[in-house]
Amino acid sequence: MKKTVVSLATGLVVAGAFSTTASAAEYNVQTGDTLWDIAHKYEVSVDQLKELNQLDSDLILPNQKLNIDKETTNTTDSYTVVKGDTISKIAGKFNVSVGDIKAWNSLNSDLIVIGQQLAVTGSETAAAAPVKQEAAKAEAPKQEAPAQEAAPKQEAPKQETEPKQEAPAQQESKQEAAPAKEETAAASTNQEATKELTVSATAYTGQCNGCSGVTATGIDLNANPDAKVIAVDPSVIPLGSRVWVEGYGEAVAGDTGGAIKGNKIDVHVPDKGTALSWGRKSVTVKVLD
Repeated sequence: MKKTVVSLATGLVVAGAFSTTASAAEYNVQTGDTLWDIAHKYEVSVDQLKELNQLDSDLILPNQKLNIDKETTNTTDSYTVVKGDTISKIAGKFNVSVGDIKAWNSLNSDLIVIGQQLAVTGSETAAAAPVKQEAAKAEAPKQEAPAQEAAPKQEAPKQETEPKQEAPAQQESKQEAAPAKEETAAASTNQEATKELTVSATAYTGQCNGCSGVTATGIDLNANPDAKVIAVDPSVIPLGSRVWVEGYGEAVAGDTGGAIKGNKIDVHVPDKGTALSWGRKSVTVKVLD
C-alpha cells in the first residue's frame, strides 16, 4: 500500500502526484510533489535536499529541477556542533543512525556541547573521541548543581506526610503491584524471541490522500487506527510474525513498502502528527514467533 512516511520535516504541497527522475542525479518536480515525498522516495532527508539545492524554504514548483544525488550529501568526515543541535538532528543531516554517531564518538549518552567535533563517518572516529571526552567533563559540573539543590526540597514533604501514613494495606497492595508490572514488561520483551536485530524505524499512517488504508496482509488501518502494525522487508522479518519493537511495543508484521528494504521498518500510528513526532530512529526488534 502507499504510505505516508515521516522524515524530519514536510514540504509544501502544490497539487497532484509523483513522476520519474530526469536523470540519475536530477529530479524534475511534478504537480503535487513535496520535499518530504521526494526525500523519502530517494531515502535522503529534507534538510539534505534543501542544502544540496540551496533552498531557503520548503517551497518547490512544478518543473523545478532538484539535485537528488545521495553521493554528494555527505562530503565531510566530521561536524562541529552548533547551538540547537541534537545527536538525532545531526544523524538525520548525514543520513546515519544515532547509534552510529554515538559509537564513532564513544558517547555514553546523548549529551553534546557547542563547538564539539563529532565524527560523522567511521574514518574520523579516533580524532573526534578526545574532543567529546573533554566536552563531557566540562559539562558535568553544570548537571550536578540542580541535583544538589533538589535534594533538600524533597525531604520537607516526607516529614509532613509521615503522620498520615495509616493505611498499611494500601502500601502492601502498591508494593505487590510493582513486581507484577515488572514481570509483565519482562514477559513481553523476553518471551523466547526467535530473532533479534537493530533496525532503522520510521512511522506512517493510513490516513493520507491516495492511501487505501489496507495493508499488504489485508488489515484495514482506517477502520483500526490504533492497530499495532509494522511494515517490513519479508526477507528479513516474515509477514505475519508477532514482534516487539523498542519504544512501540508488541505488533504484527503486517505490511510492506517500496522503501522498506533490509533492516528498515515502518511503525503504524493513528495520525500524521504522531508520525512526525516519531521521526527516524534506531531501535531493537525482537521476532517473537
